Amino acid sequence: MGIYEELKARGLIAQVTDEEKIRDLVNNGKAKFYIGFDCTADSLTAGHFMALTLMKRLQMAGNTPVALIGGGTTMIGDPSGRTDMRKMLTREDIEHNAECFKRQMERFIEFGEGKAIMVNNADWLLSLNYIELLREVGACFSVNNMLRAECYKQRMEKGLSFLEFNYMIMQSYDFYYLFQHYDCNLEFGGDDQWSNMLGGTELIRKKLGKDAHAMTITLLTDSNGNKMGKTAGNAVWLDPEKTSPYDFYQYWRNVGDGDVIKCIKMLTFLPLEQIAEMETWKDEKLNEAKEILAYELTALVHGKEEAEKAKSAAKAIFGLGGDENMPQAEIDSADLTDGSIELSLLLVKAGLTASKSEARRAIEQGGVSLDGEKITDFKATVSEDALRAGVVVRRGKKAFKKAVLKA
Repeated sequence: MGIYEELKARGLIAQVTDEEKIRDLVNNGKAKFYIGFDCTADSLTAGHFMALTLMKRLQMAGNTPVALIGGGTTMIGDPSGRTDMRKMLTREDIEHNAECFKRQMERFIEFGEGKAIMVNNADWLLSLNYIELLREVGACFSVNNMLRAECYKQRMEKGLSFLEFNYMIMQSYDFYYLFQHYDCNLEFGGDDQWSNMLGGTELIRKKLGKDAHAMTITLLTDSNGNKMGKTAGNAVWLDPEKTSPYDFYQYWRNVGDGDVIKCIKMLTFLPLEQIAEMETWKDEKLNEAKEILAYELTALVHGKEEAEKAKSAAKAIFGLGGDENMPQAEIDSADLTDGSIELSLLLVKAGLTASKSEARRAIEQGGVSLDGEKITDFKATVSEDALRAGVVVRRGKKAFKKAVLKA
């Protein structure tokens, strides 16, 4: 089985411009492909994870990845899949975010001479003269076709700014530039990027009379159709300072029953034969599959040592092992009154609720426990001695912390 056939078997390929040519490129290690990453935050997220693992798979098969940092396109913002306009970032913010992206990508992709390369579209987009750009590529884009593109149709009712309307031209220009200056012959992206990617292939064909190709990967969604990498409205970050290895592990441990095998296929490097056997698993065996998923992905992002710690901590929380690796919340002695702390305040300090009023509701509704004992009295307190020994605070089924007194 070639790498192209493996990608299809894993459910990763959504659309391609020319399947036979693309199959030949990737199966024979002749693809020099790029994926773009707009640097809108100072960390990549679980939503970027599929693109990173795809780049790793293709590099392992002998192809050459081009990681495109969107220092220029981030100045505009992509309307794809959005109902509002992105916050405008400063040049300094974007440059900082780009540096953070580079460090994280190096965990997945091997950069260096004859290997993967990293480029930043700020190097060519920010120096473009507007009139010269219009003269060079303006005639290659049909406004009628652009308005039919899904990424723009989604925003038409709420209002699409002229700023965002230019994003397709910018992304298309990226491929045009990379084709000429880096011999890049293939673009990858999520299937919500299809119209933008076709714009690049058409621009190359019209301006240069040559062929370039595009392939979109299936966007990983949960059973409700929401993009993975988001939970409770917050991103699941690859930076351990923003999402701890334990929380990252727990996020994947708690995927829906209907999504676990799909996630294993798309995101892990486990052999397809092993996954095929797992597809027959049901009921309790699905929990084992979720543990495998969580462990494999945490090891990929944070290393095997952190994955083992996260796995151990999860077992401790469910009473299956020691608690030395359980995520902790340090409580300052200044938060104590007369040698104890209110449970509602403890929940806030541990990051398990956003406010004391939210904590009170959780307690009164029976959703809070201390060392396995359910607490329903919102006036309950936790003693200083208990904090010195360490007390496990649980909210609901999935949120846990070991609260300890700060030394």
